[in-house]
Amino acid sequence: MEQYDVKFKKRFGQNFLKDDNVVKKIVSVANLTHDDLVVEVGPGGAIMTKELAKRVKQVLAYEIDSDLSFELEKRLQGISNVAVLFQDFLKSDIRADIQCYQYQHLYFVSNVPYYITTPILLKLIESKLSFDKIVMMVQKEVGERFSTTCGNKNYGSITVLLNYHYDIRKEFFVSRSQFVPKPNVDSVVVSFTEKKTKLPLKDYSFFEKLVRDSFQFKRKTIRNNLRHYDLEKIQMVLEKYHYTLDVRAEMLDYTVFVDLANVLI
Repeated sequence: MEQYDVKFKKRFGQNFLKDDNVVKKIVSVANLTHDDLVVEVGPGGAIMTKELAKRVKQVLAYEIDSDLSFELEKRLQGISNVAVLFQDFLKSDIRADIQCYQYQHLYFVSNVPYYITTPILLKLIESKLSFDKIVMMVQKEVGERFSTTCGNKNYGSITVLLNYHYDIRKEFFVSRSQFVPKPNVDSVVVSFTEKKTKLPLKDYSFFEKLVRDSFQFKRKTIRNNLRHYDLEKIQMVLEKYHYTLDVRAEMLDYTVFVDLANVLI
């Protein structure tokens, strides 16, 4: 079991893993090879960073808490294939940061701070970088929202947007007792594998806005949430899938939203 001699900061969502076996299991999900580059956010006490470094060519880690610099330097001593950038990942230019690296495949593997899980995923999408796989430890309820299917109460706009880009798989459960300090929630490891073929979209930004508007008021129907759009065109598309304007967004697969966006643009 890993021990940490650091002052944990709640504002950065710092909960460090302490079990090497859990770390190895997370890293194994990614199926990494020696010629790969891995991006990690929130290395914390470097328990996962060190395991990643054993398996790949390079690890690029982002850490917002500069007070951890001494701890990370100590723990990563003698490991030459890890670079730590002490900066806010959400404000970073990932494409520019990885330009100097040569690698076969690009991965994202991280026990991310839970309060920025969704912004991190959206950042990865916006980067337009081709990640072979994204493996993230997330809050259990959030992981269920990401990996659920339409018709489920956890299904929302983020589910639709992620499903457009990735095949999503809930890998395994991790108890809150595996962290220091122990958080108030359990966790789950989720993997995101980029779809080899994405459905054609005329305008992704419009698709994203349409999806968010569709879920604006969760209990309202498409007729109400999209009343400012062309309802005749919406009805025409919905009828193809045997729905009416009185359907709720949570019942619609991401493919229906793609069809709606292409017709409405």
